[in-house]
Amino acid sequence: MSRRRYRRPDKVRTRRLLVRYHKEGDKNARERVIQEQLPLAEFLARKFAGRGEPLDDLIQVGSVGLIKAVDRFDVDRNIEFSTYATPNILGEIKRYFRDKGWAMRVPRGLQELRQSAKEVIRNETVRTGRSPSLQELAETLDSDVEGVAEALTLGRAYNTASLDAPVSQDEPDGDTVMDFQADDRSAIEGLEDRILLKKAIEGLKGQQQQILKLRFNEGKTQTEIADHIGVSQMHVSRLLRRALEDLRVELEQMERDRELSPDGAHAE
Repeated sequence: MSRRRYRRPDKVRTRRLLVRYHKEGDKNARERVIQEQLPLAEFLARKFAGRGEPLDDLIQVGSVGLIKAVDRFDVDRNIEFSTYATPNILGEIKRYFRDKGWAMRVPRGLQELRQSAKEVIRNETVRTGRSPSLQELAETLDSDVEGVAEALTLGRAYNTASLDAPVSQDEPDGDTVMDFQADDRSAIEGLEDRILLKKAIEGLKGQQQQILKLRFNEGKTQTEIADHIGVSQMHVSRLLRRALEDLRVELEQMERDRELSPDGAHAE
């Protein structure tokens, strides 16, 4: 299916308006650029239609990226505005998906537990100067240590499964999320984190990968997993705890390696 296009505003007129805004402080020129370029934000937002979020919300988020691009555009650079704005808009939309989405289908209860744990950690760190232990978190949240550890570990699991997914449901062989993630620095950093997670999972033992897949991709309970692989529920609990711990250790080691790598430091 052919890629839908949008009609670009006249680039000379756009630059003239941007110069009036940035050099002369003409706010009316700013508003005219935004209004004329809104079809670009809508065009890019439509690439993500059908991925679980209302199109109107995606267009609004894309419009935020457009406004930031208008305000940050350097009129002294020899670059077309749409070329500059596109990665800004896509980056804003991808950050929205990063904040909203989970790679593995983490049960809602775990998502809520993670949010509560983060709030407790933040408050206690401010109050006492140190981060609470898992045991302290579990007691505060009226949960068990395993559940808290599970929720915090899986907090890294944003959108990993969709790295190779097409951004447009109409074009399954077209650009992927990974293609567009690399369009701006903040998106690249987020992509690196998710690639680390993906590699860390691949580094686990086969049974550990299976347990995580059954638990989080297929949403099975520990009892259902036990029936599936022919062991006791208690054994599944131990296997899951060990898999999560190994995943945490693997991630921490990979992050340390990245920080020590000459390529790990981002240029300012």
